[in-house]
Amino acid sequence: MAILSAPVFWLVTLGCFVGLYLLGRTPMPLWLRVIIALIAGGVVGYLSGDAAASVKPIGDGFIKLIRMLIVPLVFTTIVAGVISMGDPKRIGSLGAKTILLYLSTTLFAVTIGLAAGNIVQPGIGVDYTTAGEGAQSAIVERLEKANAAQRGPVEQILDIIPANPLQAMVEGNILSVIFFSILFGIGIIASGQGEKSVGRGMESAAEAVLKLTGFIMGLAPYGVFALMAWVLGTQGLAVLENLAKLALALYAACVIHIIFVYGGLIRVILGLPFVKFIRGMLDAMSTAFSTASSSATLPVTMSNVTKNLGVEKSVAGSVLPLGATVNMDGTSIYLGIVALFAAQAVGMDLAMSDYFAIAATVTAASVGTASVPSASLFLAVAVLTVFGVTEEQAVLIVALIFPFDRLLDMMRTMTNVTGDAAVATTVAKWEGALDEEVFRR
Repeated sequence: MAILSAPVFWLVTLGCFVGLYLLGRTPMPLWLRVIIALIAGGVVGYLSGDAAASVKPIGDGFIKLIRMLIVPLVFTTIVAGVISMGDPKRIGSLGAKTILLYLSTTLFAVTIGLAAGNIVQPGIGVDYTTAGEGAQSAIVERLEKANAAQRGPVEQILDIIPANPLQAMVEGNILSVIFFSILFGIGIIASGQGEKSVGRGMESAAEAVLKLTGFIMGLAPYGVFALMAWVLGTQGLAVLENLAKLALALYAACVIHIIFVYGGLIRVILGLPFVKFIRGMLDAMSTAFSTASSSATLPVTMSNVTKNLGVEKSVAGSVLPLGATVNMDGTSIYLGIVALFAAQAVGMDLAMSDYFAIAATVTAASVGTASVPSASLFLAVAVLTVFGVTEEQAVLIVALIFPFDRLLDMMRTMTNVTGDAAVATTVAKWEGALDEEVFRR
């Protein structure tokens, strides 16, 4: 039941915005202001109920502003990065290491998800048949769209080659933009223009986009406040009653994955302080948590990785856009837990072969599925049907989770973005493109 009426909600919101503005005039770092906005927005939204939905356009506007930068950022930074590398052979080496690392962390992720599902057992005692008809209809509609858009592996690879690069940019097809940007950068090197006006122009354009990112990120606390107020106001905490154990399993598994897998990469393999890594990524992590979009967070991730972690722009510009498109560690953890949730809810005992089938399905789908509409939703149903859950049961289970998915997606996205940065840092270290003084500072 809402405590604050709509007029009072707006008065409180205005007061919070004034407070956030005053905090912005102090030396307080952006990540701390974003966290304060997260907490304040959640509390105000929860106390206001549906009245908080009226503030959502502010959050939507912030997301649109940072999404506006994605294609220009990807194009300019990748082209500038390729030019700065000079040798096209280095691009192949960097790409192979990047894909190998992303696939390796995804395998760890789905394993941790399955383990968490076994330990917490979130599906025990859950009646999945209680999913609302509206949620079921939404799931079925999205599945139909996903089925219509489903293409074979060869077709998906061919889809990366854009028939019209400008159209790919307009549609936000990031894999196609990455492909064209790499070729364009190689073309500039081959033509001998890398050190001339064209090459310098691309580097200047990349700098300008990153500077614009800094300006827009100054608005992050306001956008984050609005998004959290909307989520907690319209969804509340009632949905946690049946799915609290699922949320607990996901959040705990993601934290474990971040600490041990990404921490292992940074601390054990690279010999760098993991605390410094987390501190350097706090802006991007908090933005990812509030927006629930890896792509929308990409400009912030790029800024944090280059300025705070010391990764060269040539590496960051190549690794991060690819990660925002294909890295699914958070989703892999989620799918592993949902698989166990479904098996427990329908009363199935999984054999070892089922666990391998789930892991293989999720890992194999981690490259390229981001370009398919409703990819993660379709993948969830596909994973469940791998070990014998019927499609009707899978739809009911996903429909039960669907209203609560936003709060789950926030943690999944934060994990994905943290993984993007960890892989970028690792590849940069291996390529001799990491400024450790900046990282340790």
